Amino acid sequence: MPGKVRKRRSSAASRSDRMPPIPKAKQTAAQRAAALELAATPRGGVIGPFVPALRSPEFMARLQRLGEYLRYHCALGPRLTEFAILLTARAWTQQIEWSIHAKAARAAGLSSATIAAIAAGRRPAGLEADEAVVYDFFAELEGARSVGDATYARARAALGEQGIVDLVGVAGYYATLAMLMNVARTPLPRGRRPPLKPLKARKTR
Repeated sequence: MPGKVRKRRSSAASRSDRMPPIPKAKQTAAQRAAALELAATPRGGVIGPFVPALRSPEFMARLQRLGEYLRYHCALGPRLTEFAILLTARAWTQQIEWSIHAKAARAAGLSSATIAAIAAGRRPAGLEADEAVVYDFFAELEGARSVGDATYARARAALGEQGIVDLVGVAGYYATLAMLMNVARTPLPRGRRPPLKPLKARKTR
């Protein structure tokens, strides 16, 4: 019996938020400055991945500046940017990232069927030509940790070299946010159910 009780407690603890919001009264001067800078951006405040990131205010400040470019101004445009973000959120099963960007992806013109297929871990049917390029590039990079000549050539023709660099940047940036929230166990808002189901576990080294 005692062993079972400990197991239940451990399971409950494993779901707890490791890095909850820092009360303003306990923030350092550097944290307050970083939080104010973030509040002046389109994000409007310390939310999602920036809650745990505030533990390292200089890191958070630099990270959010990069993210502001990648999300709002990069060469891919809103539809392909949100598409790449969803692929990244699905790869890391990051519930908050998915919740925020599934809605943004629909607003940017990504079809509901495409979003549903990504959520299920499937290649969407009926992709636009540029979406197929982004999907194949991301899938190859994520799976093989590199990109072959044919995939690279297609991406360069469709996106240009700046588009390729920005696509890699989006994938890397949102993977960083996903890892940070997964490590911190940043929770969804109260009452929200996880939108993503776990995919088949991969073998680890």
